[in-house]
Amino acid sequence: MLTSLTVHALRQQLRAGDITPRDAVLAVAEAARTRDRTLGGYLPLTDSQIEEALRLADQADVSRPLGGVPIAIKDAIAVAGDRCTCASRILEGYVSPYDATAIARLRAAGAIPLGRTNMDEFAMGSSNENSAFFPARNPHDPDRTPGGSSGGSATVVAAHSAFAALGSDTGGSIRQPASFTGIVGLKPSYGRISRHGLVAFASSLEGIGPMTKSVADAALLLQAMAGHDPLDSTSLNAPVPDYLAGLEDGVRGLKIGLPREYFIDGIDPGVRAAIDTAVTRLADAGAEIVDISLPHTEFAVAVYYIVATAEASSNLARFDGIRYGHRAERPSDLNDLYSRSRAEGFGAEVKRRIILGTYVLSSGYYDAYYVKAQKVRTLIRRDFTNAFASVDLIASPVTPTTAWKLGSFSDNPLQTYLADIFTIAANLAGICGISIPCGQSNGLPVGLQLMAPPLAEPTLLRAARAAEIACP
Repeated sequence: MLTSLTVHALRQQLRAGDITPRDAVLAVAEAARTRDRTLGGYLPLTDSQIEEALRLADQADVSRPLGGVPIAIKDAIAVAGDRCTCASRILEGYVSPYDATAIARLRAAGAIPLGRTNMDEFAMGSSNENSAFFPARNPHDPDRTPGGSSGGSATVVAAHSAFAALGSDTGGSIRQPASFTGIVGLKPSYGRISRHGLVAFASSLEGIGPMTKSVADAALLLQAMAGHDPLDSTSLNAPVPDYLAGLEDGVRGLKIGLPREYFIDGIDPGVRAAIDTAVTRLADAGAEIVDISLPHTEFAVAVYYIVATAEASSNLARFDGIRYGHRAERPSDLNDLYSRSRAEGFGAEVKRRIILGTYVLSSGYYDAYYVKAQKVRTLIRRDFTNAFASVDLIASPVTPTTAWKLGSFSDNPLQTYLADIFTIAANLAGICGISIPCGQSNGLPVGLQLMAPPLAEPTLLRAARAAEIACP
């Protein structure tokens, strides 16, 4: 099956002339039509998307770093001439007039954007059940979630309906679905990849990253997308290293910290066993394992759901039924237009977060909630700074459990919020993190999370590659 190849393996065959970029595009289109039909990883692939991809394939220069490689794109990332709905009714039918910077850079490297992947509406969720259209399903067990919000991207990569995909990570939305589906998911440092063209949910937390079948593929896609962008004021103006150069250097001499706050009661025993085994194998490969503390971890979920909802309520104010997107029919006045357009267009979880965000920003509660949350966020960031003064990396589970059954927490959203307890802090601190498959629990994938300081992706990827070798 052609689509089971890694990006690196696909490049080799393209450059050898064994297959053509057109073959690769048609293989993805066929996989979307057959394997993905019951999994819902893609928002339905259209004839026009396939025709445009084939046009690009026929022009592809396979000597370029990603020449002729089709890549699936999360539906929150703008691709010129293609729909961008954020899996929401309020943007149903919207077509982006421009490319996100990440897409423009992938094109410059020769990649072919193909397919819009399903997601939690406006990236708000941890199970992909908040999609306005249909849930994505986990290829390992279709009755279970693939995670979220980048669940569709995880599904298509894990099911071999794509060679690789882009996701976005605001509180774990790349790493958690990667863990649940047994793929590699990289959250780069905040500002390492431009957010220009990523539909905003929580601007100080989110970023674009690759979801792939190998660490080398993640490094390759990061290489193509990383770098300063004058169109994004939060983009870091820092040199871009060669992320593939030291990938095989191993972990000998690296210190890896185990935060006691991340190894708590309530972790699934099978998850704990898989993580412990992975850490032991990294130690056997030469890493020094050190116990550390991140003392403000217990406040991370509360801080996140104040900061993220506050930013969401501000960012989503632009969806008002006037400039683009869903517009209520026959409004009686302007207020009726605003209220009905938003009530009809937004789903329940998005409404919940807008209401929460508006509340914490209101005049009577701004200091009590938002300002206090920002102060605690500083303490969380300081915890990581202090930890990285003595260790090179931090290792932990990605989530306390494996993928849960669809519908398990439909009446209790707090349970899904708590599932992000081990991933949220990295976004609050702006550091980089990755999920690497490290085993199974009751037949379901388990991911090992590695975290590193801002812009330390070379060290992160080097250790992730060592973990990939140690946990085949």
